[in-house]
Parts: sequence; structure tokens; C-alpha cells
Amino acid sequence: MTHTSPRQLFVTTALPYANGNFHIGHIMEYIQADIWVRAQRMAGHEVNFVCADDAHGAPIMIAAQKQGMTPEAFVANIAAGRKPYLDGFHISFDNWHSTDAPENHALAKEIYLDLKRAGLIETQSVEQFFDPAALEGKGMFLADRFIKGECPKCGAKDQYGDNCENCGAVYAPTDLKNPYSTLSGGTPVLKASEHFFFKLSDPRCVAFLEQWTQDGKLQPEVANKVKEWFSTRTNADGSTSTGLGDWDISRDAPYFGIEIPDAPGKYFYVWLDAPVGYLASLKNLLDKRGVDFNAYMKNPNLEQYHFIGKDIVTFHTLFWPAMLKFSGRKTPDNIFVHGFLTVNNGEKMSKSRGTGLDPLKYLSLGMNPEWLRYYLATKLSAKNEDIDFNAEDFMLKVNSDLVGKFINIASRAAKFIPNGKLVSTKLSEASLDLLRSVQMDDEALEYGKGLRDVMAFADTVNAAFDAAAPWKLVKEGKVDEAALIGSECMEAFKIIVTCMKPVLPALAAQAEIFLNSGELNWVNAAKPLGAGHVIGDYKHLMQRVDIKQLDALFEAPAVVETASQATPDKASSSANGAAAIEPLAPEISIDDFSKVDLRIAKIVNCEAVEGSTKLLRLTLDAGEVDASGGVKTRNVFSGIASHYKPADLIGKHTVMVANLAPRKMKFGVSEGMVLAASSADERANPGIYVLKPVAGAEPGMRIR
Repeated sequence: MTHTSPRQLFVTTALPYANGNFHIGHIMEYIQADIWVRAQRMAGHEVNFVCADDAHGAPIMIAAQKQGMTPEAFVANIAAGRKPYLDGFHISFDNWHSTDAPENHALAKEIYLDLKRAGLIETQSVEQFFDPAALEGKGMFLADRFIKGECPKCGAKDQYGDNCENCGAVYAPTDLKNPYSTLSGGTPVLKASEHFFFKLSDPRCVAFLEQWTQDGKLQPEVANKVKEWFSTRTNADGSTSTGLGDWDISRDAPYFGIEIPDAPGKYFYVWLDAPVGYLASLKNLLDKRGVDFNAYMKNPNLEQYHFIGKDIVTFHTLFWPAMLKFSGRKTPDNIFVHGFLTVNNGEKMSKSRGTGLDPLKYLSLGMNPEWLRYYLATKLSAKNEDIDFNAEDFMLKVNSDLVGKFINIASRAAKFIPNGKLVSTKLSEASLDLLRSVQMDDEALEYGKGLRDVMAFADTVNAAFDAAAPWKLVKEGKVDEAALIGSECMEAFKIIVTCMKPVLPALAAQAEIFLNSGELNWVNAAKPLGAGHVIGDYKHLMQRVDIKQLDALFEAPAVVETASQATPDKASSSANGAAAIEPLAPEISIDDFSKVDLRIAKIVNCEAVEGSTKLLRLTLDAGEVDASGGVKTRNVFSGIASHYKPADLIGKHTVMVANLAPRKMKFGVSEGMVLAASSADERANPGIYVLKPVAGAEPGMRIR
């Protein structure tokens, strides 16, 4: 698509939940959006690219409480760690904000009141899961993410209370089979409460969404999936419902969020105010620039785009556009949906689990962030397919494509251009066609296709250079002919730099200095540098991937791991390497060993023990079931409080002695033992290291 006048673009990525650091799935999404944004800017379009921390909800409230912090302070700590990731991977956001900011509080309330005036808000008494054991026995209504069970549609286990990550079904928490509280591990009880609903089933909403979701805005596979949600569906109890269901948008205190106007003790469900954070971040940016936010949003030429993962399609293709439409606001022009990222072994990336390749570790090893940008871009397309990061493929692609093909052109050609002065050249039709096609591919999110074409062009340029053999021409005294070949290659290199610029912005900036070309874009790159143009001295632009870096990046996690992140020296041994090693115990037989039942256990909750500075109380899921078929948990006390914070352990897997006789202690009964490693010489190594199994181990598995 060619645009003759500058476009006005408002672009966002999904808001990361402010309960942990970025994982590689976040970085992939930001890179995908960043490439698109940079390509638009190269075309002269005006882009406001914003995001924010999703700061509200019960999980953050509880995590903050366990660390003795206010939710605001907890979120601020998370936000303070964002910059190294964003800067490190060259993500060009214009603004990063928070959903707990004043702009979001005001906008969320405005949108709610507009929907209420439109007759799309109603209240009704509902039965909701309540965990009387939560918050140290004070009890609380459970947010969706604190309830797990079996999906009522596909039967997948350990699914959250709002939607299934396996089949994509959306449901109420009460629809789950065999539900359990992730806070206490116990079975929650039903308790009545008045809730606020957005009437998504209203004929006006249904008619709008049926049209909006099917008019070409969404990828075909996404549109087809969404279309299913308008059909008759079977509920968990066997009854059927037609069309869209109403959306519960309220939560009861205690809750960290935005209080609903004129409803004390009632708060907006985090998924209502989270997408409003897109608008709030934009408003914060425009306010700082002195630009009228309302006027900007009312511009009929404004285009609004969101980049998201396929796990949150429901919220962005149903709730969000309907909220905007019926509150009198602009609706998105498109929702770009990508798949999941897996790493080597096909493990699915998950925001809630935070698993996979560690982006900060990648950077700390000195690995070029643009290697990763390029590799992911070669795999990204307009489809929402899952992609896999394969270490061997990564090294081959970077070393072969970027260094062996792309950079190789400049390093070879520069040697045959005396004093860096280009001779008469022109751009080939092939290079101009490449420039146009890659721009269109970037617009269409077909990055992989565009980059394949770029590398095919680079192959052609290198082959032509080899066939011309300028080194032979120099030996024959034909220096001018060799200079012409070098100059033509340099013009081709400039075209490739331009095509790669959205993907490799830092390398492109270096290349622009070398080429003395000024800032390249889709328009000026089509003009030759020309005869007499002087380029700079060539300096190496990119190193190859070192296998040692990859080995370190994917080094298998140690069996013993500490959340306190002890230094390698302290975590291994004393200064002489032996003083901390305890002598082996007397030999036992295999029969002796078999008497000890070691099991994988998941730490579903962990809390400090009042009156003790040494103990933590762990709630463990060792794969057992109670008489009703629900999850049976164990209460275990462990003397690790000096080295672990409760929040560091919740959700982690460990190893426990499952057949140890229960032991009555001052603070309660301990029903097992968590295994941890420590040194015999506490002065040399005072650490305590809770054992952590490698990925794939599940609660209940026996260690043999």
C-alpha cells in the first residue's frame, strides 16, 4: 500500500503485568512492533508508539503485601527495571507509563460513566469464589488468576479462572471443574456479592462486533476464531447460550485498582482499566508535548494499532473495541496478533510463568541485541503462528546472513575504492525493486519474506563481485575498473542497509556514518550516492556469534538454585575449594534409599511465620488429591527465612521428603521436609540453597 501523504499512527504493544521482569516473549513482541514503527517513520509517517505497566490487580496487591511494601512501591520497583531491556534491544517507545497513573484513573472512570449513560452497565448479585484461608485467615474473594482448575470445555488441567491457555475458551471462574485456590491450595467456597457487568450481549454490541471483527481488520485466522464466539455455545453445566455473554467488570475489596464511581469497596477488574492504559500513556505523552489529547484522538485520519499475543485476543477483539465504540471513542484500525515463542525444546513462553531465554542474561554475555532482532524477524510473518528460537539455527543465520553476506559486501568492496571516492554509478532495477518490495513487506508484517529477498539480493551482489574479480583487475593495472565494481557494490550495500534499517537500527546508524549518506529512508535511498561521493574508512560493523556465548546462554540450570542470587564464589565453595565440602555419610544400600520417598512439589504459597526469624511456612502441592478429588496440599515449615523472601518461592518447584512423619512444632504441624543444600563451613559459605528441579518436572513425580 502506498500512502501519498503522512499518516498519523498511534501504536501500542500489550501491557506487561507489573509483577516481574520482561521475558523473551515480551521482547519478541516489542521487536515486532518496533520494526513496524521504524519502517513507518522511514516513510515519513508520524508515529506515537507507547506502552505502560499493567499495575493493578490482586496478584500485585498480595505480592506487595508479602514483601512488606505498598502496591505502589512494588510496581515502582518493577518499573525501575524496564529501561535496561528496552534500551538494550533498541525498542523505540516514545513513552512508557503506568495504569496506576492519574490519567488512567480519570480515563477509566470516564469510559465507565459513558458506558453507563449508554445503558450498557448493570448490576446483579453473583456467586463468587471466596477463600476463607487467604490473607492469613482474613479471607478474600478470589481474582480469576488465583483460581485454577480444569477447563470446562477441553478439560485441560491447571487453567486460570478466566480463560484457557490450551483451547482459548473464555468462561467464569465458577465454570471450572475441581477449582482450587492458588493462595492456600484449598477448595474455595461460593459467596454472593453484587457485581457490575458490561452488557456485551446487548444487540447493539453484538451487531457492532460482528461487523468490526469480520471487515478485514483482523488476520483471517483470528477473525475466524472470533466468529465462533458469536455462535451457540455449550456451558459447563450442559446448558446452551447464544452469542456473547455479559462481562463482569468489578472486583471486591481488598483490591489494588481503580475504585468504581459511587460504589465504595468496588473496583474495576484489571482487564477493564488495562487497555485504557494505552490511551493514558498517549495522553501523558501528548500532555508533555503540549498537544491536545482529545483533539488528537478525534482526528479522522488517525490510525490506531495494537500488537498483542494470541493469548489475549478475547479482550482486544471483543471487550476493548466495544468499550471504545459505545463510550464514543475511536476504535482500533487493526489488532496484530502474533503466536508464542518457544526456545530450543519447544517450551511455550508464558507471561504468568516467565519461562525461557533470559533477555538480560543475553545482554550481559555481550551478545549483540541485533542478532536477536534479526533472527526473530526472519521468523515473523503476518500470521499468528508460534515460532521457535533454535540456538544452532540462530548462530548459522547470524554468521552466514549478517556477517558472511551483508557485511561482507562492504568489507570487500571498500578495498577497491581509492581514497573512498566513488566513481560513476547507478542503481540497478533489481535494487530499486527490492527497496519497494521490502517496504511493502514491512508494512504487511511479512518480515521473514522481506529478509529472505534481501539475502537473495546480497547473494547476487557477492556472486557478481566474485565473477568480476576486482583483485585481478588491480593486478592487471585496471584500477578504475576495479573501483567501478567496488562503487556499484557500495550502492547495493546502501540499499541493503536501508532495507535492514528497521531491523538493525544500530548497525544502520554505523553504516550511514561509513557511507556518509546521511539518514537513509525509503525515498532518499532510491537516489544513487553518485560519482565523486566520498565514503569513510571501513570499520568492522558486526562480530560473529561465538559458540561459547550460546553455550553460556543456554547453560542448564544448576540443580541447586538460590533466589538470593549468591555470587559464583559464594555459591560454589570456600576460598580453597574444599573447606566447605562436608565428608560423605556412611554407605547405605539401595533398600535404605528406597525408604525415602522424594517427590517434586510446587510451592503454591509461602509466608513468614509470625514470631520466628528463621522459619517460612510453605504450602506444597505434591500431586496428591483429597477425598473430594480436589488438590491436597501440605503444610511444611522450613528454616530458610534468612535467605529467601516468600515471594521468591511462590510458584517454584522443589523437592520434598514426602513420607517423613508429621512433626508438631510451636507454630503448627510440619507435614514433610523441603530439601536444601548448605555448607559444613558456614563462615566460608553461609548460603542455604533450596533444590529446584529442571524444567518439565511436575508435582507428584518421584525421584528415584
